[in-house]
Amino acid sequence: MLLKTFGWSFAVTALGLVAAVIYGGWEAFGVVAILSVLEISLSFDNAVVNAGILKKMNAFWQKIFLTVGVLIAVFGMRLVFPVVIVAITAKLGPIEAVDLSFNQPERYQELVTDAHPAIAAFGGMFLLMIFLDFIFEERDIQWLRWIERPLSKLGKVDMLSVCIALIVLLITSMTFAAHAHQHGGGHADKAETVLLAGVAGLITYLIVGGLSGFFENKLEEEEEREHEVEEEARKTGKKVSAVVLAGKAAFFMFLYLEVLDASFSFDGVIGAFAITNNIVLMALGLGIGAMYVRSLTVYLVRQGTLDDYVYLEHGAHYAIGALAVLLLVTIQYQINELITGLVGVVLIAWSFWSSVRRNKALEAEGGNDAGSKAEVPSGV
Repeated sequence: MLLKTFGWSFAVTALGLVAAVIYGGWEAFGVVAILSVLEISLSFDNAVVNAGILKKMNAFWQKIFLTVGVLIAVFGMRLVFPVVIVAITAKLGPIEAVDLSFNQPERYQELVTDAHPAIAAFGGMFLLMIFLDFIFEERDIQWLRWIERPLSKLGKVDMLSVCIALIVLLITSMTFAAHAHQHGGGHADKAETVLLAGVAGLITYLIVGGLSGFFENKLEEEEEREHEVEEEARKTGKKVSAVVLAGKAAFFMFLYLEVLDASFSFDGVIGAFAITNNIVLMALGLGIGAMYVRSLTVYLVRQGTLDDYVYLEHGAHYAIGALAVLLLVTIQYQINELITGLVGVVLIAWSFWSSVRRNKALEAEGGNDAGSKAEVPSGV
């Protein structure tokens, strides 16, 4: 099972490291290895969230996610994306941008740094909306109940998450503009760019999330009779599989996954520039890491880990919220990539530990139906 799921990741790792040695010797080997670890550590929460969505899809769409999705993730976000943002920022052609990355790496990094506020605003708003919609949703299983219980009640107010996200964006752009003005920098005009990029991130979330939700609901309505059997199974305490999405519903869920992955990859791509300016090494290292994130996502789905450890999804969404805040903060201040990675790892590890405690407590009580019982204190 492990080899079947991670086989391609192992193969890509071997090929990537060999290619690094051929391209730049053992120094390049070390850089690629470090970038791979960086990407995995920063994107572990991505895998958990992806698994929550992917488990609703059938085997065909899981394969699409591991093939076409990987091509988009590796070549699109880890190779093409850095070149595109430089081309747009510097008003250059793609070929000129690639030439710049090889012949003037310092200038290339400078242009990427200049584009960071817009990238962070877009990704930060997209991730913030994911977190807000999760935290405001009323759910039977709650992890940090002292936070989630009152917020789920507030979530009954229509469009509350959108209003909060827009308020956060306004505060971020105004603070950025005020800081630039006080220090006499040339970034005052970028406040408008931050605002527009943030709105674009919000619109992207609403469109993609709305379409995926629409087709998912439509599919569920059409298969309502089949679900009656599963509902009865849930009431009797039997384990049931998630609804399998197909057709348009699965396509838009796949599209949602890709946009989500793109937002998660922003911090990895930006953080990679702290290690190297070479886009070849960057693509190799981040590409290897992206493969492991994909494989880990499928592993979590097939093992049913999210069903067994019910707080994992909560921890991942809290990590998303933290990453969204960190991305918005990095518009104005520098934050070490180690902090960004550790926040997500700590929150997910904490939620996993809480899930284990919950399962042990339920076993001690002789309860087999974790979903139908009252919540066991998670120690938080």
